Amino acid sequence: MTPSDEMDTKTHERLLSIAMKWYEQIKEGAIPSISMPTRTKQNIEFDDESEVWKYGDRESVRSAHTAKSALHLLKMSYVIWFLKTQLIEKRSSTLRELYYISEGWKRAKFSAQDESNFLIEDLEILTDLQREAFHLRPEEDGATIFGPLRIREMTRRGERTIHCQDDVGEAGYQIPSNVENIDLIEHDANFVIAIETGGMYARLIENGFDQDHRAILVHLKGQPARSTRRMLHRINEKFGLPVLVFTDGDPWSYRIFASVAYGAIKSAHMSELLATPRAQFIGVQPSDIRDYNLPSDTLTDKDIAALQSELSDPRFASEYWKSQIELQLKLNLKSEQQAFAARGLDFVTQEYLPKRLTEMGILS
Repeated sequence: MTPSDEMDTKTHERLLSIAMKWYEQIKEGAIPSISMPTRTKQNIEFDDESEVWKYGDRESVRSAHTAKSALHLLKMSYVIWFLKTQLIEKRSSTLRELYYISEGWKRAKFSAQDESNFLIEDLEILTDLQREAFHLRPEEDGATIFGPLRIREMTRRGERTIHCQDDVGEAGYQIPSNVENIDLIEHDANFVIAIETGGMYARLIENGFDQDHRAILVHLKGQPARSTRRMLHRINEKFGLPVLVFTDGDPWSYRIFASVAYGAIKSAHMSELLATPRAQFIGVQPSDIRDYNLPSDTLTDKDIAALQSELSDPRFASEYWKSQIELQLKLNLKSEQQAFAARGLDFVTQEYLPKRLTEMGILS
């Protein structure tokens, strides 16, 4: 049995165990129910030991005792049946397709895709598996990688080995939605740098930053997909390479860093698989806006509110973040990565990043 077959068998068993629990409850004369962590902001805690967001101790029970909860269990039973069939037939589907498939489920159909997405997250929590194990994938793929990393990927056409620098075009290797089918073989890198924008990702490739500093470049495409965060986690975990997050200098970009490093509140049940707590922030810093006199824009009211919120966010509780956020509020400015181009197209790769990497002890 292949590792993929073993995972399918485990997934099949865990999904059916939910339905079997309902069967046993009915057999004993009890009302079918499920118990799981309360999925509210009040029940999400920052775990200091693992440095990721996790659900707390509060639990809620969904019971067929009420019509609303009974309907939820009905929809869950239909989804379990669909996923079981999908696993047996070795098929896959997108989250969007699942929503439309429910059109034929009469009373069990979903009223909106958010509802079906939420139910899949429930099943992830109940089975302690990622949705990829259900053969479900999001609409968006992961981002791209370019650099001295060799991987082995299992595809429908068999196994293939890819060097993410020598065997790909300058767009890089596209991270698939399920990165569990990838074996990380070897690397010749000093660090990984995850980059928010496509323009800066392309700039570093064109300037040869990956070759000059033996860097693995990862394009985040804004707020990174789960597969991208999982890939960063796996590279860091297997090879121990430093992961650096290079974003714009605004509160929303700081949250991109936080989602990579500590996990997102929405996916708190998967934080230990998706987050990379040792990831470090490499800019743009508010102090860079001041020190380099970068072209910038005035903060909006929403920006200011977001920065003030981050001052009480445990992910930004360090003295470094407190001083940088307070400085940004004082400057009342924000700036983009590509603003460094005002000092020349080579400035970011020849001056700014090498200096920051040296200060952080990554380069000597």
